[in-house]
Amino acid sequence: MNLQIRPTLLGLLREGAGPWLVAAQVALALAVLVNAVYIAKQRIDKIGHATGIDVEQVFVIRSAGFTPRYQHAATIRADLEYLRSVPDVEAASVMDYAPLVGRGNRTRFMLKQGDMAHAVRAAIHTVDDQALDVLGVKLVAGRNFLPQDILPPKVGDDAESTVSQVLISRVLADALFPDGQAVGKGVYAAGPFLSSPAIITGVIENLDGHTMNRDNQQHVAFLPRLPYPEEPAATYAVRVRPGRMAQVMSTVEKHFEAPDPDRFIDWIRPLQYFKDRASIADRNMTTFLIVVTVLLLTITAFGVFGLATFNVGTRTKQIGTRRAVGARRIDIIGQYIVENWLITTAGVIVGCALALAAGSWLSSEYQLPRLDLYYLVAGIPALWIIGLLAAWYPARRAAAISPATATRAV
Repeated sequence: MNLQIRPTLLGLLREGAGPWLVAAQVALALAVLVNAVYIAKQRIDKIGHATGIDVEQVFVIRSAGFTPRYQHAATIRADLEYLRSVPDVEAASVMDYAPLVGRGNRTRFMLKQGDMAHAVRAAIHTVDDQALDVLGVKLVAGRNFLPQDILPPKVGDDAESTVSQVLISRVLADALFPDGQAVGKGVYAAGPFLSSPAIITGVIENLDGHTMNRDNQQHVAFLPRLPYPEEPAATYAVRVRPGRMAQVMSTVEKHFEAPDPDRFIDWIRPLQYFKDRASIADRNMTTFLIVVTVLLLTITAFGVFGLATFNVGTRTKQIGTRRAVGARRIDIIGQYIVENWLITTAGVIVGCALALAAGSWLSSEYQLPRLDLYYLVAGIPALWIIGLLAAWYPARRAAAISPATATRAV
């Protein structure tokens, strides 16, 4: 089969705007394909990343008081006593906000008071001594809080309730102490959380804080204190035995549904619900990118197909003449395949530049990682294959024209 690339290219240069419009389509398709797939892959990785929490075995309850008669600390003690007595409950803890629920406090930790230039931002959770057991978080170093370490709810500026201990995640410890051990060291915090340096009693495995969609989301600190009474609410996190979530939640829900004139139960939900909710935006974005990419590739394929079909219709005499002087069907097919390969290649070359430019812009404007060139390398043969497949049927149709039919068409 004689491919005759040079005469085919010269012929394309005389075709007018049609081939170059298709090449522009290919270029745009490559730029969108590469960046969309790269962004979608990042979103998928984000959805599936390890939260560091045994999400499947934990459910959470949000309780809040609303009358002057409401006794915050006493209610928490009674609720925890009940929850820990329920069959199939392995552990129960109280905290201001559970991880992944999308709300909570954040502050900056520093080694020197007021040294905001070197402060590290982190999520804050006030918890009791069973929080690690409930969430399934392991200690890396040091020790967990003891029951006697848990302070009562802080009332105003009560100095006796000042937190003097803290547990921090491993990634936060590495950020604060890149050259040494964190356990036993003192840290300060901005705002009302620590009025004096607190000693790091333990370092825990990394876990997500209040949300999955924030920078440094695994910079987490636990403080040994019951939730603030200024907002008389508490979140109970309950860990159950595998396979017993529905039964335990039903039992607990019936207990908390009992009328109480001084408080209400905001919700009782599996922690998985909040994880899924936090991933909705990433899931929707991934779906959108996939749909747009598929539509664009389909339009591009139809563009190549349409151009090849049009050329077959306008070159009937030329094809017949070539067949009459001895051209084989494979030669006719080769001509159209080469022609569309040249168009696709021109689009791919321009598309590479567009893809890199778009990737650089997205990186600078939206703080996304720079485009991985592996995606560009994979996108080039993908566009070539799509272009060749789209041209295959019109090429076979052209090869099927007989010399006699072409001559009668003159």
